[in-house]
Amino acid sequence: MGVEVSRLSNGLTVATETLPSLESVALGAWIKSGARNERSEEHGMAHLLEHMAFKGTRRRSAFEIASEIEDVGGEINAATSVETTSYYARVLSDDVPLAVDILSDILQDSEFDPQELEREQHVILQEIGAAHDTPDDVVFDHFTETAFRHQTIGRSILGTPETVKSFTSKQLHKFIERQYGAERMVVVAAGDIKHDNFVREVEKHLGGFRSKSDNTMPQYAQYVGGDFREDRDLMDAQIVLGFEGRAYHVRDFYASQVLSMILGGGMSSRLFQEVRERRGLCYSVYAFHWGFSDTGIFGVHAATGQSDIAELVPVVIGELQKVGENILQEELDRARAQYRAGLIMSAESPASRASQIARQMLLFGRPIAKEELMERLSALTVERLTDLSSRLFSTKPTLTAVGPVGTLAPYEAVLESLSGTQTTARKLAG
Repeated sequence: MGVEVSRLSNGLTVATETLPSLESVALGAWIKSGARNERSEEHGMAHLLEHMAFKGTRRRSAFEIASEIEDVGGEINAATSVETTSYYARVLSDDVPLAVDILSDILQDSEFDPQELEREQHVILQEIGAAHDTPDDVVFDHFTETAFRHQTIGRSILGTPETVKSFTSKQLHKFIERQYGAERMVVVAAGDIKHDNFVREVEKHLGGFRSKSDNTMPQYAQYVGGDFREDRDLMDAQIVLGFEGRAYHVRDFYASQVLSMILGGGMSSRLFQEVRERRGLCYSVYAFHWGFSDTGIFGVHAATGQSDIAELVPVVIGELQKVGENILQEELDRARAQYRAGLIMSAESPASRASQIARQMLLFGRPIAKEELMERLSALTVERLTDLSSRLFSTKPTLTAVGPVGTLAPYEAVLESLSGTQTTARKLAG
């Protein structure tokens, strides 16, 4: 049957996909507003709203929200990302009306009681502290901050202790009024669902949701790159080396995803085989590519002991340079099969499928059929990937490291190695 889409008179988009083998439904509301949409004094507010979502409305207490959904065996949660916020649930099909009622209540009538707010601010301060004590979280926070210096897209989603403690209930209400509008929202359900029935439920509860919100676009991302190191007394070092990637909309997005799998997407990948298996220079290494609406970031993360840092980075750079010179057809076929299998497997989860549909609707204004995605993957060639590699890894790198990083090569040496002006491992190792 595929994905069915309707639009309410207030501009709200409703999409469903019926999965006949299921007896449950994953559903939620996704808003095109995340951490990137915060003003400087609001750093961390989008994430705080996720915490406050279930702390009481004019009709329900925090306990009533939790007990009503759990009385029917359901689950409810929320999530914040750089560019979106989502409120979602999973219930048996007969309980979809209840889930829609609770989610709409949260979106429209949350009270943000000052006492509840104070408690959640304290919880988030603990979360910030826990993240600071987790080196692999810290290194990625520094990575995005360095790649997109002084920009909202590069800031930690959690915020800072100072900003989080400063928020008031009035500010939370104003943020929602400014950012949450029907034209920036999609409500999606996947599973044992009938489209017309779901549309009627959404119309009943959200048909009067305000149409407009502040359509001011967030600051356009400017990748800058650079170097950040934090020397800590730890057993191991966390290192991320990255480059400017590709936005969701551009031609090379899927090629970048596949390239990351060839380099470091599994045990058969180049980085895993060369860095971990053959040389034993780390216990963890992988490549990743994150896409955003107007930019992207391509990177390699490795965790290693102090004695192997000096050798690790030159070997990683060597693999980046090699992939720009030669990729085997069998590597492309393997990565393509991995990516394809991941898409199909995720589609078998109603929660993953609902999230995927919502993301496509927010980014592209339409659901993208699996066949179309497969065509894009099939169009990739070895020549296209090697050309992409040579262009990706010629941009200014972002290098961040946390731990015993005193022997890590100077940033200037990394630049020289990547540019090919002085590529000896001896110089790079300092």
